[in-house]
Amino acid sequence: MNTKKVIALVLAILLVFVLYNSLYTVQPKQYVAVRQFGRIVNVVDTPGLKMKVPFIQTIQRISAATILYDIPASDVITKDKKSMISDNYVLWHVTNPTLYIQTLNAIEARAAERIEAAVYNSLKKIISGMTQDEIIAARGERLTQLITDDANGDIQVYGIEIIQSEIKALDLPEDNKAAVFTRMISERENIAAGYTAEGAAEAQKIRNETDRKVTVMKAEAEKEAATILAEGESEYMRILQDAYNNESKAEFYNFTRSLDALKASLAGDNKTIMLDKDSELARILYGNFED
Repeated sequence: MNTKKVIALVLAILLVFVLYNSLYTVQPKQYVAVRQFGRIVNVVDTPGLKMKVPFIQTIQRISAATILYDIPASDVITKDKKSMISDNYVLWHVTNPTLYIQTLNAIEARAAERIEAAVYNSLKKIISGMTQDEIIAARGERLTQLITDDANGDIQVYGIEIIQSEIKALDLPEDNKAAVFTRMISERENIAAGYTAEGAAEAQKIRNETDRKVTVMKAEAEKEAATILAEGESEYMRILQDAYNNESKAEFYNFTRSLDALKASLAGDNKTIMLDKDSELARILYGNFED
C-alpha cells in the first residue's frame, strides 16, 4: 500500500509538472511567441489560458502596449543655417512580434536606440529643408506628422511602429536667442507700421470722400435755398403788384412808405428835417398843413 501511494504521489507530481509546462497565460496588451527549438512557431495575442507542447516548446513575452521614450535633446540646423535645439518624445509599439524578435531579440533598449536614430535622422532631414520662419509656422501637428511619417519608413523593418514623434521644445541656443528675438520684434514692428500706414491712408481717403460729399451737399443746399428765396421774393413782388395795381392804391402805398421814412428819420434827439419842396414828403406835409 505504501508503494502504491508513493507511485501515485509521484505520478501526481509529474502530472502537475507536465501541466505546469503545458499551460501559460496571455495578459491583455501582450504578445506571447511560442518557440520550438528556438524557432518561432506561433504568436498569440488574445488574452486567456493557452497550451503548448511541454518541454519542447517555450514562450517569450512581448509587450503590446504603447511605450513612451524620451529622446535626448539635440542640435539641428535649418535651411537658412540657423541653429536650433530640439527636444522630442516618442510613442511607439510593437506591430510585428516575429520581426521584433528576429531583429532586436525583443530587447526594448535596442528598440529605443533604433528609434532615437531614426527620429534624429528624420528631424535633421526635415529641419534642414525648412527655414527658421517655416519651422515656427509648421510647429505643432504638421511638423509632428512629417517627422513621424519619415521616421516610420526606417523603423518598420524592426517590427515596430512610431505612433507619434512629438516635439516638446524647439528652441534657440542661449547664445543667439536674444539677437533672434530682437530681429523678430523688429520685423513685427515693421509689419505693424505697415498696417498703421495703410489704415491711415484709408482713413484719409474716407475723410476726403466725406468732405467732398459734404461740400457737394452744402452747395446743393445753398443753391436750393437761393432758388427758394428768389421764388419767395418774386412771389412777394407779385403780391405787392396785385395789391397796388391801380392809381389810388399806389398813392396810398407811396403815402405809407413816406410816413415810414419820416418816422425813421425822426429817431434820436434831433427832430429837425430838411426837405425839398418838390419832394413827395414835403408835398404830403404841405398838403396836410393846408388842410
